[in-house]
Amino acid sequence: MSADFMLGIDTGGTYTDAVIYSDTSGLIAKAKALTSRHDLAVGIGEALENVLQTSGITPSTIGLVSLSTTLATNALVEGQGGRAALVMIGFGPEDLKRDGLFEALGSDPVVFLAGGHDVHGNETPLDLDALEAVLDDLSQTVSSFAVAGYFAVRNPSHEIRVRDLIRARSGLPVTCSHELSSKLGGPRRALTTLLNARLVSMIDRLIGSAERYLRNRGIKAPLMVVRGDGALISSDEARLRPIETILSGPAASLVGARHLTGHANAVVSDIGGTTTDVAVMEDGLPRLDRDGAVVGGYRTMVEAVAMRTFGLGGDSEVRFDDRGLKGRIELGPRRLVPLSLAASLHETSVLPHLERQLRNAHNGRYDGRFAVRTGVPDSLAAGLQVQEASLFARLGAEPLPLDQLITVTQQVATLDRLVARGLVHICGLTPSDAMHVLGRQSQWSRQAADLGLQLAIRRKDGSGRPIASSAEDLAERIADRLSRQSVEVILASTLAEDGLSDIDPAKSILIEQALSRSEGITRFRLSLDRPLIGLGASAGVYYPAIAAMLSAECSVPADADVANAIGAVVGQVRCSVSLLVTSPEEGLYILSGDGATRRFADEGLALDTARARARELAIERAEASGAVDLSLSFSEQMEAPEIEGRKRLIEARIFATASGRPRHAREK
Repeated sequence: MSADFMLGIDTGGTYTDAVIYSDTSGLIAKAKALTSRHDLAVGIGEALENVLQTSGITPSTIGLVSLSTTLATNALVEGQGGRAALVMIGFGPEDLKRDGLFEALGSDPVVFLAGGHDVHGNETPLDLDALEAVLDDLSQTVSSFAVAGYFAVRNPSHEIRVRDLIRARSGLPVTCSHELSSKLGGPRRALTTLLNARLVSMIDRLIGSAERYLRNRGIKAPLMVVRGDGALISSDEARLRPIETILSGPAASLVGARHLTGHANAVVSDIGGTTTDVAVMEDGLPRLDRDGAVVGGYRTMVEAVAMRTFGLGGDSEVRFDDRGLKGRIELGPRRLVPLSLAASLHETSVLPHLERQLRNAHNGRYDGRFAVRTGVPDSLAAGLQVQEASLFARLGAEPLPLDQLITVTQQVATLDRLVARGLVHICGLTPSDAMHVLGRQSQWSRQAADLGLQLAIRRKDGSGRPIASSAEDLAERIADRLSRQSVEVILASTLAEDGLSDIDPAKSILIEQALSRSEGITRFRLSLDRPLIGLGASAGVYYPAIAAMLSAECSVPADADVANAIGAVVGQVRCSVSLLVTSPEEGLYILSGDGATRRFADEGLALDTARARARELAIERAEASGAVDLSLSFSEQMEAPEIEGRKRLIEARIFATASGRPRHAREK
């Protein structure tokens, strides 16, 4: 007999949510706590203690725990993550120019090795000398390694040899490209592998924090993690392939949206602290992006929901453009710690400085801005440049005002690099502060929010006038700007679904006239053909007005604030396998895609072996991820043109998918 209760957790950039759910009774209890980035166990523990206390159930009756997270998504959107070394086998420096790899690499080191394979798995000899010469030094300045070999999906032996060498000499995590994707496209596979390597330590800390808490509370249930396509995988699998958790939180929100509203066709928009995620749901299911998820401007090889993620949320940076006659407000894409939140956590370090800055006769360039260490382990600060290390050493666990930290302009860029590494948070004015001044939020410091807005209204627009008449006036303008930018990102997503991705809603005169309801001989109006489901803690505040601008029905479910956590526990385990059979010459058939290359002289035997192996691997991986009551589905893609009256196999792809519900505690 399995335990009836399930525990769902969603760790976002600002809040960690927890729910107790039952198949028979639905939602039993929900709770929130601030996400503690320096030690994720603190936020997880607080949220789970709150939900256990509210529900009144005993921990031993929990049969399943499932976790969704936006941490990986947020890290890629904000350009954060650990420092990783990329080892490319059989590639040259010119390959870095493809698929955004050079931009993604940034200042992280790359090592080129001779080697790799051809399309049929035949090798070019591997030369490890260049790696062995720098490996010991690299191991001191990076937190992980990424290894990408030429045609490694056809023969991964060189990647495996390099991986084993690095692990033996450094003890650091290593990600190989063949472990993440079976698709061709070396530079994009290398990009995906690099991003995965950067996320390893972050996701490992998250899962480790959850596991320690569960163990200490006597919860012996399996721990699952939501993948980017909405399916569940075991925590062990997520540790190996954290890149698969990008869009985990958004994917869970779609599952939750369908469950909470019953809408089969809808536009789903989920606003968090850092991002807004938009997707279109058809017939109860989100469309998957077969070309690979795009996050932070990079197209990966990770199959995930076709969701667009924008750097827009309640904690987005408020930026002022005072170059025109009338000052403009722009939000994001960077997340700041709201002044109201910073003051509620560090009152004596924030409020006195805001008051001091407000007493000054003139507006300061850095007024209302603070910097504070995130509190991540010191090991993640490895490889800092001298200027970075010096500035980092001046920061501590209490926020320091930027007007006391920044002494020369060049330090601004240095500070930005520390933020990008995930070592430092910037505290400043955000829409959440505006909501506190307007009385629509009240959980943090209203005083700090008011002081921050009073500092902001001292700024002048291009005509020399204050950008707003009062703190309340500016707060309303910020709220209106968030609504308008939300409309623009929703339209950008729906227009792209309609094949009109070349239209930029933020620049289109026709869309501006439609949204502003401009009068004229020709009147423009636009609307959505389905309801708009608003999710997130602040959904009820923003989405009714957003839906009205879009002439759409608005649906904000009662538990919109924990839709992700609910989606995490009502999902299914699903594991897919793709194997390839190619025929480079008549009478030779090569099977690849499962980590080895096998050769056959008979076409039928090669195809039958591929089908059996795909079935075996799909079941094996689903069971490893804790699935029971499995169902299997198969499909094949054959490229076999007719030549001189007889068909000749060129390539065959064999797909197998095993699906099932997650195993509960005490189930055998």
